Amino acid sequence: MSQPQFHESGAGGGGGAHFLGNRTGANLTGYSPYNEFSREEWGRLRADTPLTLSEKDLVRLRGQNEQVALDEVAEIYLPLTRLLNLYVSKAQELYEASAEFLRNPAARVPYIIGLGGSVAVGKSTTSRILQALLARWPHHPKVDLVTTDGFLYSNRVLGEKGSMPRKGFPESFDLPRLIQFVSDVKAGRRNIQVPVYSHHIYDIVPDRHEVIDQPDIVIIEGLNVLQTGSHTHGYNPRVFISDYFDFTVYVHAETQVIRQWYVDRFMNFRERALHDPTSFFSVFANLAEEEARAHATRIWTEINEVNLNENIFPTRERAKLILNKEADHSVQSVLLRKI
Repeated sequence: MSQPQFHESGAGGGGGAHFLGNRTGANLTGYSPYNEFSREEWGRLRADTPLTLSEKDLVRLRGQNEQVALDEVAEIYLPLTRLLNLYVSKAQELYEASAEFLRNPAARVPYIIGLGGSVAVGKSTTSRILQALLARWPHHPKVDLVTTDGFLYSNRVLGEKGSMPRKGFPESFDLPRLIQFVSDVKAGRRNIQVPVYSHHIYDIVPDRHEVIDQPDIVIIEGLNVLQTGSHTHGYNPRVFISDYFDFTVYVHAETQVIRQWYVDRFMNFRERALHDPTSFFSVFANLAEEEARAHATRIWTEINEVNLNENIFPTRERAKLILNKEADHSVQSVLLRKI
């Protein structure tokens, strides 16, 4: 029996080319453009920032196979949101000063945070936690989260282009539309429509949109948020979505670690789809467990890791902040770009 093929809408990993001479980010001090902090050192930068999330909140925010604890929120995400709050506050002051100088009462434009990394590395969970924490700061209660998956071409279009095996690669995204969206957000436009992607059906949801209406902060999460360079199909952008970002984060883990997370997540989706024929993963329900794991590993190796090495991991050094995760999903070190 021929096995159904599955192509993750993304790639994954933390391997590939060496980064500043070191894959994990350890010991990138001295001549490195980053300051490195251990988990303990970074946690102390929380200062007196209160923990505003409960265990119940965290359960809602967690992703598949991720066991993020409240200690992780306190030691990693609270210091990060404290830093971001300082940056956002200063940006808001700058807009106010410019408006006073220009005698222009125009509304402040959103502060945009780009968050990148591998599939299955925890980008979505990280984004949701940041969104929840940042929305609890007094000066920016409206925080929106957008995933670039919504700007993938539909499966129908990818099929027509012969690009389904490369879903998640740069050419599978409607890049002009994505760049226009980010430009509109930064220009302060109101009621911007964003297409919705469903991992349940593994496709763009027809006739469904989310609306972004002048939030204080927008978090844009995806594989391609830090990517630059030429693209296929005759479109070579002169600007990139990262040109509009005020701050960028890259979530990192080693390749073999993410591979295991990817396979575990695949099996979790398959298990949940056993009794849900509407799920895309129901096509794998008839595979034996060992066969399904082998299939997931092959997808990772032949598709996701290729995309990782060619297009995702090389962008890591463009981020202003890097979160280095271990096999238990905990962040053990943080790299912050020197100013």
